[in-house]
Amino acid sequence: MKKIYLIIYYVIISKLPNSRFCKIFNSIRVWYLSKVIKVMPYNKKTAIQDNVYIGNAKNISIGSECQINENVFIQGAKIGDHVMIAPNAAILTSTHNFSRTDIPMIHQGSTKEIIPTIENDVWIGRNVIVLPGVKIGQGSIVAAGAVVTKDVEEYSIMGGVPAKLIRKREQTKE
Repeated sequence: MKKIYLIIYYVIISKLPNSRFCKIFNSIRVWYLSKVIKVMPYNKKTAIQDNVYIGNAKNISIGSECQINENVFIQGAKIGDHVMIAPNAAILTSTHNFSRTDIPMIHQGSTKEIIPTIENDVWIGRNVIVLPGVKIGQGSIVAAGAVVTKDVEEYSIMGGVPAKLIRKREQTKE
């Protein structure tokens, strides 16, 4: 039954227009992902835009009040609350094996899946790539176009290829 639900998601639900045209499309996507596919809790403040890829939904959990923009590719991830993911980002759980030179890479299979973790209150910029097994700490920002190859400490601002620390966010209390 899960395969049928995923087919409906990919053929119909994910193709609904962006919510900037009409808010009901976002509501339908959020309802479907929370109540039918069950990868996240239902929350009216959550925003899931069009063409978000969620793999087979087996290795995905999405927290409350997240914003996931159009064309985001999530192979698998544990995503915390209040996370923002900009358009065209990719979160990967595996990649291709390439260690042997006597066999074409296409025939070497994939690496073991390792689920990335994105903690609460993280902002992932446009076109960011998060590699398998990476942990992005709470309150961090990953700048547009960065490739995250290693764990990110809490409240860090990262950028570049590979992503490097630009600076730490100051923790303030009002």
